[in-house]
Amino acid sequence: MDQVFEIPEEPNVEPISSLEEDVIRGANPRFTFPFGILFSTFLYCGEAASALYMVRIYRKNSETYWMTYTFSFFMFSSIMVQLTLIFVHRDLAKDKPLSLFMHLILMGPVIRCLEAMIKYLTLWKKEGQEEPYVSLTRKKMLINGEEVLIEWEVGHSIRTLAMHRNAYKRMSQIQAFLGSVPQLTYQLYVTLISAEVPLGRVVLIVFSLISVTYGATLCNMLAIQIKYDEYKIRLGPLEVLCITIWRTLEITSRLVILVLFSATLKLKAVPFLLLNFLIILFEPWVKFWRSGAQMPNNIEKNFSRVGTLVVLISITVLYAGINFSCWSALQLKLADRDLVEKGQNWGHMGLHYSVRLIENVIMVLVFKFFGVKVLLNYCHSLIALQLIIAYLISIGFMLLFFQYLHPLRSLFTHNVVDYLHCVCSHRHPRALQRHTVRREFRVGFIQGIKQHDSLSQGPA
Repeated sequence: MDQVFEIPEEPNVEPISSLEEDVIRGANPRFTFPFGILFSTFLYCGEAASALYMVRIYRKNSETYWMTYTFSFFMFSSIMVQLTLIFVHRDLAKDKPLSLFMHLILMGPVIRCLEAMIKYLTLWKKEGQEEPYVSLTRKKMLINGEEVLIEWEVGHSIRTLAMHRNAYKRMSQIQAFLGSVPQLTYQLYVTLISAEVPLGRVVLIVFSLISVTYGATLCNMLAIQIKYDEYKIRLGPLEVLCITIWRTLEITSRLVILVLFSATLKLKAVPFLLLNFLIILFEPWVKFWRSGAQMPNNIEKNFSRVGTLVVLISITVLYAGINFSCWSALQLKLADRDLVEKGQNWGHMGLHYSVRLIENVIMVLVFKFFGVKVLLNYCHSLIALQLIIAYLISIGFMLLFFQYLHPLRSLFTHNVVDYLHCVCSHRHPRALQRHTVRREFRVGFIQGIKQHDSLSQGPA
């Protein structure tokens, strides 16, 4: 369960009198203000309002295609957001007509935000009063390099607030990669071909860019929590800053390259982009089919096989949407019970960034040599170079995070440097063999010279 409370840096722990002597009692949890819920709601409302405003402007100017695509991206992401909140809160099995009505008119995040604020104010008024706990949470913590298993009592109100935060984290990713990414890409494309930048479109682009960056940052944090579910994880300001810079440069450079490539080839770019997306979409299903495993049936106990299949397809679409614009930080594995690969798969990460770098270079070269009429009075070579450099810098920040700033890097069996050394050793065995032979030859040659000198200096 996602935590909504903070633990002191050096928690006051007391041994509990149970058969498990290695479990210690944690200090009373301190719940925090749900800034993330407010921020996610603000992004949802801001992007929705700016998208509907641009739909009105496009309709007034008789720009039917621009209006249709803008409205379609908004509606698809909004519907998926409502379904995500309903699924996480399990509202279909509850008697909440007001919440369901608000979801029906696409205002679900607003009513959920109000519910979370009311729950927080209730907790704040009852601060200091003991609440009967409904569950126990056990997490491992690394204190001075040693693993410590700590147990907390979680009350009903804190558990409810945790459910709200979980729901909004999933909602932010759905909105970012199934709504904001296509919306941002399309609005940049329209701006590029129309050479006009109205204020409403600028606001929509800004909201979409912030939403995508926030969703990608949350994607990293959730990936760490899923992979290391047994551990209590803290991310400091430096780690969050590094992730934000990494994701901002990666997504911005990738989307700008896609826009320039699409503006250069027009409709000819659609098959390439569609094939790219379909490969990412069907990759987990091909692996699942080749493994011969059965469909997992533990996603939700009340789901039928059809419901399970719908959830798996939705997860796969989200996975493809994330990997199309940036690295998902998780590898989907439909044959596994948890649906994800929990090990630190350096090979998957290296393959993703290698393929994306090659794709970006190809698309940038297409823009440089064939996009003469796309950007007039601009140096195409300079733009292409800046985009590739920005993507390489994002890879550098990614390597920096995993090598030095990952909160559980001490648990890695191999780090980034070890993996790169292993890759170089496998890719260049002949070069390494020649280097070894030359080194042995030099050593032998130097030893031979020393022996010759010692013999020549001996008694005649």
